[in-house]
Amino acid sequence: MLSTKNVDLLILDDFGLAKMTAADTRDFLELIVDRNTIKSCIIISQLPISNWYDIFFHPTLAEAIMDRIQSNSYKIELKGPSKRGTLQNDIE
Repeated sequence: MLSTKNVDLLILDDFGLAKMTAADTRDFLELIVDRNTIKSCIIISQLPISNWYDIFFHPTLAEAIMDRIQSNSYKIELKGPSKRGTLQNDIE
């Protein structure tokens, strides 16, 4: 896996579109552990945070990951319709 320790801000977009394999889950835990309290990370998802546990391969690893994510983060929840179509219309 590519090292992210030197990246000041890591942005993960469309998080949770598919369930992670065992290897993916272990790699993601390692990534979160490496960055926890040291570097910033923005995670963007259409899934509610309560559903994130289901993304990970094993419940114990899910708990370890989610504990680190939630203990040192700000949650910003946006509601409303998608702006993708309206933004395109505004550009034209």
